[in-house]
Amino acid sequence: MITESEVRQIVESVNDPILNVPISETSGIESVKIIEDKGHVSLKILIGRLGGQEQLDLQIKIVNLLKEAGANSVGLRFDELPEEEINKHKATMGNQYESQFDMEKTKFISVASGKGGVGKSTVTVNLAVKLQKLGKRVGIIDADIYGFSVPDMMGISEQPEIKDKKIIPVERFGVQVISMGFFVEENTPVIWRGPMLGKMLTSFFKEVEWGDLDYLLLDLPPGTGDVALDVHQMLPESKEIIVTTPHPTAAFVAARAGAMAIHTDHEILGVVENMSYFESKETGNKEYIFGKGGGQKLAEELNVPLLGQIPLGQPNFDKEDFAPSVYLEGEISDHYEKIAKRIIEEEE
Repeated sequence: MITESEVRQIVESVNDPILNVPISETSGIESVKIIEDKGHVSLKILIGRLGGQEQLDLQIKIVNLLKEAGANSVGLRFDELPEEEINKHKATMGNQYESQFDMEKTKFISVASGKGGVGKSTVTVNLAVKLQKLGKRVGIIDADIYGFSVPDMMGISEQPEIKDKKIIPVERFGVQVISMGFFVEENTPVIWRGPMLGKMLTSFFKEVEWGDLDYLLLDLPPGTGDVALDVHQMLPESKEIIVTTPHPTAAFVAARAGAMAIHTDHEILGVVENMSYFESKETGNKEYIFGKGGGQKLAEELNVPLLGQIPLGQPNFDKEDFAPSVYLEGEISDHYEKIAKRIIEEEE
Protein backbone atom coordinates (compact mmCIF):
# COMPACT_ATOMS: atom_id res chain seq x y z
CA MET A 1 0.00 0.00 0.00
CA ILE A 2 1.21 3.52 -0.78
CA THR A 3 2.53 5.48 2.21
CA GLU A 4 1.80 9.05 3.26
CA SER A 5 5.38 10.00 2.47
CA GLU A 6 5.01 8.64 -1.07
CA VAL A 7 1.70 10.46 -1.53
CA ARG A 8 3.26 13.76 -0.51
CA GLN A 9 6.27 13.23 -2.75
CA ILE A 10 4.08 12.48 -5.79
CA VAL A 11 1.65 15.35 -5.28
CA GLU A 12 4.32 17.91 -4.39
CA SER A 13 6.06 17.24 -7.72
CA VAL A 14 2.93 18.24 -9.65
CA ASN A 15 2.56 21.87 -10.74
CA ASP A 16 -0.20 24.11 -9.42
CA PRO A 17 -2.03 24.73 -12.74
CA ILE A 18 -2.62 28.43 -12.02
CA LEU A 19 0.58 29.48 -10.26
CA ASN A 20 2.73 27.25 -12.52
CA VAL A 21 5.09 26.17 -9.75
CA PRO A 22 5.33 22.76 -8.00
CA ILE A 23 2.87 22.23 -5.18
CA SER A 24 5.89 21.73 -2.92
CA GLU A 25 6.66 25.47 -3.35
CA THR A 26 3.16 26.54 -2.25
CA SER A 27 2.79 24.11 0.69
CA GLY A 28 -0.42 23.17 -1.08
CA ILE A 29 -1.05 19.82 0.63
CA GLU A 30 -3.24 20.60 3.62
CA SER A 31 -4.01 17.04 4.70
CA VAL A 32 -3.41 13.40 3.77
CA LYS A 33 -5.33 10.44 5.18
CA ILE A 34 -4.84 6.80 4.24
CA ILE A 35 -7.24 3.94 5.00
CA GLU A 36 -4.84 1.02 4.64
CA ASP A 37 -7.32 -1.87 4.67
CA LYS A 38 -9.26 -0.29 1.78
CA GLY A 39 -6.28 1.16 -0.03
CA HIS A 40 -7.97 4.56 -0.01
CA VAL A 41 -6.13 7.89 -0.09
CA SER A 42 -7.91 11.09 0.91
CA LEU A 43 -6.32 14.51 0.28
CA LYS A 44 -7.12 18.17 0.63
CA ILE A 45 -5.10 20.37 -1.73
CA LEU A 46 -4.88 24.16 -1.87
CA ILE A 47 -4.42 25.74 -5.34
CA GLY A 48 -4.19 29.19 -6.89
CA ARG A 49 -7.78 29.36 -8.15
CA LEU A 50 -10.79 27.11 -7.79
CA GLY A 51 -12.95 25.84 -10.63
CA GLY A 52 -12.45 25.63 -14.34
CA GLN A 53 -10.75 23.11 -16.59
CA GLU A 54 -7.43 23.55 -14.78
CA GLN A 55 -8.77 22.13 -11.52
CA LEU A 56 -10.43 19.23 -13.33
CA ASP A 57 -7.21 18.39 -15.22
CA LEU A 58 -5.22 18.53 -11.97
CA GLN A 59 -7.68 16.21 -10.26
CA ILE A 60 -7.45 13.63 -13.05
CA LYS A 61 -3.65 13.84 -13.07
CA ILE A 62 -3.25 13.35 -9.31
CA VAL A 63 -5.77 10.50 -9.14
CA ASN A 64 -4.01 8.66 -11.99
CA LEU A 65 -0.55 9.14 -10.46
CA LEU A 66 -1.62 7.87 -7.05
CA LYS A 67 -3.42 4.86 -8.51
CA GLU A 68 -0.33 4.00 -10.55
CA ALA A 69 1.66 4.15 -7.29
CA GLY A 70 -0.64 1.64 -5.54
CA ALA A 71 -3.78 3.41 -4.28
CA ASN A 72 -7.06 1.60 -4.92
CA SER A 73 -9.15 4.76 -4.72
CA VAL A 74 -8.52 8.46 -4.23
CA GLY A 75 -10.68 11.19 -2.70
CA LEU A 76 -9.73 14.79 -3.48
CA ARG A 77 -10.96 18.07 -2.04
CA PHE A 78 -9.75 21.48 -3.18
CA ASP A 79 -9.60 24.88 -1.57
CA GLU A 80 -7.89 28.14 -2.48
CA LEU A 81 -4.47 29.11 -1.21
CA PRO A 82 -4.20 32.14 1.10
CA GLU A 83 -3.92 35.42 -0.79
CA GLU A 84 -0.41 36.10 0.50
CA GLU A 85 0.78 32.78 -0.94
CA ILE A 86 -0.85 33.49 -4.31
CA ASN A 87 0.78 36.94 -4.41
CA LYS A 88 4.23 35.35 -4.01
CA HIS A 89 3.78 33.67 -7.39
CA LYS A 90 2.04 36.46 -9.37
CA ALA A 91 4.89 36.56 -11.88
CA THR A 92 4.27 32.95 -12.97
CA MET A 93 0.52 32.94 -12.44
CA GLY A 94 -1.91 32.23 -15.30
CA ASN A 95 -3.50 29.51 -17.38
CA GLN A 96 -2.38 28.80 -20.95
CA TYR A 97 -3.94 32.06 -22.15
CA GLU A 98 -3.11 34.32 -19.21
CA SER A 99 0.48 33.09 -18.82
CA GLN A 100 1.53 34.84 -22.05
CA PHE A 101 1.16 38.08 -20.11
CA ASP A 102 2.84 39.43 -17.00
CA MET A 103 0.10 38.72 -14.48
CA GLU A 104 1.57 41.26 -12.05
CA LYS A 105 1.05 43.96 -14.69
CA THR A 106 -1.53 43.04 -17.31
CA LYS A 107 -5.15 43.60 -16.38
CA PHE A 108 -7.94 42.08 -18.48
CA ILE A 109 -11.17 44.05 -18.89
CA SER A 110 -14.11 42.58 -20.84
CA VAL A 111 -16.68 45.06 -22.12
CA ALA A 112 -20.14 43.48 -22.31
CA SER A 113 -23.75 44.37 -23.03
CA GLY A 114 -27.05 42.59 -22.98
CA LYS A 115 -28.00 43.59 -26.52
CA GLY A 116 -26.48 45.10 -29.64
CA GLY A 117 -26.69 48.75 -30.60
CA VAL A 118 -25.93 50.28 -27.20
CA GLY A 119 -22.40 51.40 -28.08
CA LYS A 120 -20.35 48.68 -26.42
CA SER A 121 -17.64 48.74 -29.09
CA THR A 122 -17.54 52.54 -29.05
CA VAL A 123 -16.96 52.44 -25.30
CA THR A 124 -14.23 49.80 -25.70
CA VAL A 125 -12.36 51.78 -28.36
CA ASN A 126 -12.50 55.11 -26.55
CA LEU A 127 -11.54 53.69 -23.16
CA ALA A 128 -8.54 52.02 -24.80
CA VAL A 129 -7.47 55.28 -26.46
CA LYS A 130 -7.83 57.22 -23.20
CA LEU A 131 -5.96 54.60 -21.16
CA GLN A 132 -3.14 54.87 -23.71
CA LYS A 133 -3.21 58.67 -23.49
CA LEU A 134 -2.79 58.32 -19.72
CA GLY A 135 0.45 56.43 -20.26
CA LYS A 136 -0.73 52.81 -20.30
CA ARG A 137 0.20 50.12 -22.83
CA VAL A 138 -3.13 48.90 -24.18
CA GLY A 139 -4.43 46.19 -26.50
CA ILE A 140 -7.91 45.38 -27.83
CA ILE A 141 -9.25 41.98 -28.82
CA ASP A 142 -12.34 42.48 -30.97
CA ALA A 143 -14.03 39.31 -29.70
CA ASP A 144 -17.37 40.20 -31.30
CA ILE A 145 -16.55 37.69 -34.04
CA TYR A 146 -19.89 37.93 -35.88
CA GLY A 147 -20.27 41.70 -35.49
CA PHE A 148 -16.64 42.88 -35.53
CA SER A 149 -16.39 46.66 -35.90
CA VAL A 150 -13.30 47.87 -34.04
CA PRO A 151 -11.04 48.28 -37.13
CA ASP A 152 -13.65 50.40 -38.92
CA MET A 153 -14.37 52.45 -35.79
CA MET A 154 -10.68 53.25 -35.34
CA GLY A 155 -10.08 53.92 -39.04
CA ILE A 156 -7.69 51.00 -39.48
CA SER A 157 -6.97 50.12 -43.10
CA GLU A 158 -3.75 48.07 -42.82
CA GLN A 159 -3.47 44.35 -42.05
CA PRO A 160 -1.49 42.56 -39.32
CA GLU A 161 1.97 41.30 -40.21
CA ILE A 162 3.42 37.85 -39.52
CA LYS A 163 6.81 37.67 -37.81
CA ASP A 164 8.45 34.45 -36.54
CA LYS A 165 5.10 32.65 -36.98
CA LYS A 166 3.37 35.18 -34.72
CA ILE A 167 0.69 37.71 -35.70
CA ILE A 168 1.73 41.30 -34.97
CA PRO A 169 -1.30 43.40 -33.96
CA VAL A 170 -2.09 46.57 -35.87
CA GLU A 171 -1.35 49.73 -33.87
CA ARG A 172 -3.66 52.75 -34.01
CA PHE A 173 -3.61 55.72 -31.62
CA GLY A 174 -0.96 53.80 -29.73
CA VAL A 175 -3.37 50.89 -29.10
CA GLN A 176 -2.65 47.37 -30.38
CA VAL A 177 -5.66 45.80 -32.12
CA ILE A 178 -6.60 42.33 -33.34
CA SER A 179 -9.97 41.53 -34.91
CA MET A 180 -11.80 38.98 -37.01
CA GLY A 181 -12.20 41.87 -39.46
CA PHE A 182 -8.55 41.46 -40.46
CA PHE A 183 -9.09 37.89 -41.62
CA VAL A 184 -12.26 38.00 -43.75
CA GLU A 185 -13.05 39.80 -46.97
CA GLU A 186 -14.88 43.08 -46.58
CA ASN A 187 -18.60 42.65 -45.82
CA THR A 188 -18.34 38.84 -46.01
CA PRO A 189 -20.58 37.22 -43.36
CA VAL A 190 -19.00 34.89 -40.80
CA ILE A 191 -21.08 31.71 -40.87
CA TRP A 192 -19.48 29.57 -38.17
CA ARG A 193 -20.63 27.38 -35.35
CA GLY A 194 -19.44 27.59 -31.74
CA PRO A 195 -16.31 25.37 -31.88
CA MET A 196 -14.84 27.32 -34.82
CA LEU A 197 -15.47 30.59 -33.00
CA GLY A 198 -13.65 29.20 -29.98
CA LYS A 199 -10.63 28.29 -32.12
CA MET A 200 -10.45 31.80 -33.55
CA LEU A 201 -10.62 33.31 -30.08
CA THR A 202 -7.85 30.96 -28.93
CA SER A 203 -5.72 32.16 -31.84
CA PHE A 204 -6.16 35.77 -30.72
CA PHE A 205 -4.33 34.83 -27.51
CA LYS A 206 -1.87 32.12 -28.45
CA GLU A 207 -0.80 33.23 -31.93
CA VAL A 208 -0.57 36.99 -31.41
CA GLU A 209 2.57 38.78 -30.21
CA TRP A 210 1.02 41.14 -27.67
CA GLY A 211 4.21 42.22 -25.94
CA ASP A 212 4.15 43.98 -22.58
CA LEU A 213 0.63 45.31 -21.86
CA ASP A 214 -0.89 47.11 -18.90
CA TYR A 215 -4.48 46.59 -20.10
CA LEU A 216 -6.05 44.16 -22.56
CA LEU A 217 -9.65 45.10 -23.38
CA LEU A 218 -11.98 42.55 -24.90
CA ASP A 219 -14.98 43.74 -26.88
CA LEU A 220 -17.42 40.89 -26.24
CA PRO A 221 -20.40 39.99 -28.42
CA PRO A 222 -23.70 41.22 -26.99
CA GLY A 223 -25.64 38.79 -24.82
CA THR A 224 -24.52 35.59 -23.13
CA GLY A 225 -23.65 33.26 -26.02
CA ASP A 226 -20.76 30.91 -26.79
CA VAL A 227 -18.01 33.48 -27.30
CA ALA A 228 -18.83 35.45 -24.15
CA LEU A 229 -18.84 32.20 -22.17
CA ASP A 230 -15.53 31.13 -23.75
CA VAL A 231 -13.91 34.39 -22.67
CA HIS A 232 -15.19 33.98 -19.13
CA GLN A 233 -13.70 30.50 -18.97
CA MET A 234 -10.42 31.39 -20.68
CA LEU A 235 -9.75 34.48 -18.54
CA PRO A 236 -10.96 33.86 -14.98
CA GLU A 237 -9.00 36.95 -13.84
CA SER A 238 -10.80 39.27 -16.27
CA LYS A 239 -12.95 42.02 -14.83
CA GLU A 240 -15.98 43.42 -16.59
CA ILE A 241 -17.67 46.64 -17.63
CA ILE A 242 -21.37 46.51 -18.55
CA VAL A 243 -22.63 48.98 -21.17
CA THR A 244 -26.27 50.04 -21.45
CA THR A 245 -28.40 52.97 -22.54
CA PRO A 246 -30.80 54.80 -20.21
CA HIS A 247 -33.75 52.94 -21.73
CA PRO A 248 -35.34 50.53 -19.20
CA THR A 249 -35.43 47.64 -21.71
CA ALA A 250 -31.73 47.97 -22.54
CA ALA A 251 -30.87 48.07 -18.85
CA PHE A 252 -33.10 45.08 -18.14
CA VAL A 253 -31.38 43.01 -20.83
CA ALA A 254 -27.92 44.21 -19.74
CA ALA A 255 -28.63 42.77 -16.30
CA ARG A 256 -28.31 39.30 -17.87
CA ALA A 257 -24.74 40.04 -18.94
CA GLY A 258 -24.05 41.21 -15.41
CA ALA A 259 -25.62 38.06 -13.98
CA MET A 260 -23.37 35.96 -16.23
CA ALA A 261 -20.29 37.76 -14.90
CA ILE A 262 -21.41 37.17 -11.32
CA HIS A 263 -22.26 33.52 -12.03
CA THR A 264 -18.75 32.93 -13.44
CA ASP A 265 -17.07 34.77 -10.53
CA HIS A 266 -15.93 37.78 -12.58
CA GLU A 267 -15.73 41.09 -10.79
CA ILE A 268 -17.79 43.87 -12.40
CA LEU A 269 -15.91 47.18 -12.37
CA GLY A 270 -19.07 49.13 -13.06
CA VAL A 271 -21.70 50.27 -15.55
CA VAL A 272 -21.27 52.77 -18.37
CA GLU A 273 -24.48 54.42 -19.56
CA ASN A 274 -24.13 55.40 -23.22
CA MET A 275 -26.37 57.79 -25.18
CA SER A 276 -27.47 59.29 -21.87
CA TYR A 277 -28.74 62.56 -23.34
CA PHE A 278 -28.32 65.01 -26.21
CA GLU A 279 -27.14 68.51 -25.35
CA SER A 280 -28.01 71.28 -27.80
CA LYS A 281 -25.04 73.44 -28.80
CA GLU A 282 -27.45 76.32 -29.40
CA THR A 283 -29.35 76.36 -26.11
CA GLY A 284 -27.39 74.05 -23.76
CA ASN A 285 -30.61 72.16 -23.01
CA LYS A 286 -30.33 68.43 -22.40
CA GLU A 287 -32.81 66.15 -24.16
CA TYR A 288 -33.15 62.67 -22.64
CA ILE A 289 -34.03 60.94 -25.90
CA PHE A 290 -33.86 57.36 -24.54
CA GLY A 291 -35.28 58.16 -21.13
CA LYS A 292 -33.51 58.42 -17.78
CA GLY A 293 -32.18 56.21 -15.04
CA GLY A 294 -31.45 52.92 -16.78
CA GLY A 295 -27.72 52.95 -16.03
CA GLN A 296 -28.14 53.97 -12.39
CA LYS A 297 -30.83 51.34 -11.84
CA LEU A 298 -28.63 48.63 -13.40
CA ALA A 299 -25.63 49.70 -11.28
CA GLU A 300 -27.76 49.49 -8.14
CA GLU A 301 -29.11 46.09 -9.14
CA LEU A 302 -25.59 44.75 -9.69
CA ASN A 303 -24.26 46.61 -6.61
CA VAL A 304 -21.49 48.30 -8.63
CA PRO A 305 -20.67 51.95 -9.41
CA LEU A 306 -22.03 53.90 -12.36
CA LEU A 307 -18.70 54.75 -14.00
CA GLY A 308 -20.02 57.40 -16.34
CA GLN A 309 -22.85 58.72 -18.49
CA ILE A 310 -21.83 59.40 -22.10
CA PRO A 311 -23.95 61.88 -24.08
CA LEU A 312 -24.88 61.56 -27.74
CA GLY A 313 -22.66 63.32 -30.25
CA GLN A 314 -20.43 62.88 -33.28
CA PRO A 315 -16.63 62.89 -33.01
CA ASN A 316 -14.75 65.63 -34.87
CA PHE A 317 -13.73 64.00 -38.16
CA ASP A 318 -10.25 64.41 -39.55
CA LYS A 319 -10.48 63.74 -43.30
CA GLU A 320 -6.75 63.01 -43.48
CA ASP A 321 -6.75 60.61 -40.53
CA PHE A 322 -10.29 59.25 -40.47
CA ALA A 323 -11.53 57.42 -37.35
CA PRO A 324 -15.34 57.66 -37.24
CA SER A 325 -15.88 56.57 -33.62
CA VAL A 326 -12.87 57.93 -31.72
CA TYR A 327 -13.41 61.04 -29.58
CA LEU A 328 -10.02 62.74 -29.36
CA GLU A 329 -11.27 66.05 -27.95
CA GLY A 330 -14.39 67.75 -26.66
CA GLU A 331 -16.96 66.98 -23.96
CA ILE A 332 -17.50 63.32 -24.85
CA SER A 333 -13.73 62.78 -24.94
CA ASP A 334 -13.54 64.24 -21.43
CA HIS A 335 -16.20 61.80 -20.21
CA TYR A 336 -14.18 58.85 -21.47
CA GLU A 337 -10.99 60.22 -19.93
CA LYS A 338 -12.69 60.50 -16.52
CA ILE A 339 -13.83 56.86 -16.76
CA ALA A 340 -10.32 55.76 -17.77
CA LYS A 341 -8.80 57.63 -14.80
CA ARG A 342 -11.33 56.02 -12.49
CA ILE A 343 -10.44 52.55 -13.80
CA ILE A 344 -6.73 53.20 -13.27
CA GLU A 345 -7.36 54.42 -9.72
CA GLU A 346 -9.43 51.33 -8.92
CA GLU A 347 -7.00 48.87 -10.52
CA GLU A 348 -3.72 50.38 -9.32
